[in-house]
Amino acid sequence: MIDYAQARRLMVDCQLRTFDVNDNTVLDAFDSVPRERFVPPGHEEFAYIDRTLTFEPSDGETRAMPVPMVLARMIQALKIRPGTRTLDVATGFGYGAAILQRLGAEVVALESSADLASAARERLGDTVDVIHGPLTAPAKGGPFDAILVEGRVETRPQALLDQLRDDGRLVCVLGPDRAAKATLFVRAGDAFGSRSLFDASLPALKSFAAEPGFAF
Repeated sequence: MIDYAQARRLMVDCQLRTFDVNDNTVLDAFDSVPRERFVPPGHEEFAYIDRTLTFEPSDGETRAMPVPMVLARMIQALKIRPGTRTLDVATGFGYGAAILQRLGAEVVALESSADLASAARERLGDTVDVIHGPLTAPAKGGPFDAILVEGRVETRPQALLDQLRDDGRLVCVLGPDRAAKATLFVRAGDAFGSRSLFDASLPALKSFAAEPGFAF
């Protein structure tokens, strides 16, 4: 029988802390949210391994739970504080949204798969507003202070950047598969600054695929 509480502590100490996750509020959130409740059914024993978990809903494209240390670094870059209005794009079963909510954010979770949106609602209850709809469509509740994208985008996600408030932050995994990097965007008026944070890999989101012939 797996001791999930112990597994969470080991995840925090051996995966997150060793990957430059040093915000104590982020570490506490990952130590508090039971990741095993948000993995695909039957995969609870893999909840705390150092690996991205992929799954394919019956009505949608491949989705993934980012490896914990990658998700933690991405969330840390958003600088979430209580009351931060946050959009979680491609929420899957809702783990990232649960972490954001634990940090005190007001969270809207967007999922294009009806199956996954329903599963996320079951797991998150009324703590998060889960929306089923296209990932590129403007989400209700915007503009947002922070946006987390839980999948790889091949091109600059302008449809999401346009939903940021001034000084808002968006973090995603950007680029072709073997050269993708976790990237932070910050809005300043009509301009968007960006910087790469670290190498990362996630399954691509079709909604943000590059056009044929596009050169990154």
